[in-house]
Amino acid sequence: MKTGKPAEKTGHHPASNDKASRVVIITGLSGSGKTVALRAVEDAGFFCVDNLPVSLLSSLIDNISLNRKLKNIALGVDIREKEFLADTEKVLNALRSKHRLEILFLEAETEVLIRRFKETRRPHPLGGKLEEAIKQEKESLAMLRANADRVIDTSSFSPHQLRKLIPSIYFPRSDRKDLTIGLVSFGFKYGVPLNTDLLFDVRFLPNPHFIPSLRPLNGKNRRIVNYVFKHAETIEFMTKIEDLLNFLIPLYIKEGKSYLSIDVGCTGGNHRSPAIIERIAKLIKKGNITLNIVHRDMS
Repeated sequence: MKTGKPAEKTGHHPASNDKASRVVIITGLSGSGKTVALRAVEDAGFFCVDNLPVSLLSSLIDNISLNRKLKNIALGVDIREKEFLADTEKVLNALRSKHRLEILFLEAETEVLIRRFKETRRPHPLGGKLEEAIKQEKESLAMLRANADRVIDTSSFSPHQLRKLIPSIYFPRSDRKDLTIGLVSFGFKYGVPLNTDLLFDVRFLPNPHFIPSLRPLNGKNRRIVNYVFKHAETIEFMTKIEDLLNFLIPLYIKEGKSYLSIDVGCTGGNHRSPAIIERIAKLIKKGNITLNIVHRDMS
């Protein structure tokens, strides 16, 4: 999981209007998981509307808020909503004047988006060459991204993992874990994850890749684990990591952070970093914490 860091902002919502509906706009790049996210919040109890024309937006939300007394509303907006995108700031200001507005923006690396479109055999909404369409879409959605309360890079999320993450962000604090931690192993040769909070490079550790009998195995195999952790530098490294996380995590929770991404990289992402990530998962005091573990490049 190249877990994207939810970049959080404050100050958007009308603090004095405690009875206002909570309106979450779920938007982002095509192929980044908007539909999955929208369904996830719908399952969590939000009233969801996807791709509604701007001319109907305000009146519908008012009707839902007053007549149905629904306090959690999610709106799906994408590149097809040209009217919305043409006057983004005006529309957002109008919604903020009446409701507690939040914006969730999903994105992913270009290579990942291309792969997803090819796997599903779906055309990009803008048509033409994928690379050019993705570039154009990023430019068109720049204003929404700039106004987002949270930006999540879904490059290493499976649909299941994303579906699990989204409710952890939007459930009331009393109903959810204090913090969701994404633990990601990766290979530097395949690129560094974007939007990471804490990144550790373990290429200094002895590499099982150079042991012929260990090379075909991965970092979850017991033989690899034994090899990685038989070295003194690994033990010392893990002791320091444990001390650091025991110090940082309670402070992140106190600060109100809802998501933390911890990424560990080695050369290929197949041996050392997965073994380290699995051990970090065991070191973290679970308590009111949810862990999502993804080995991005492990075979």
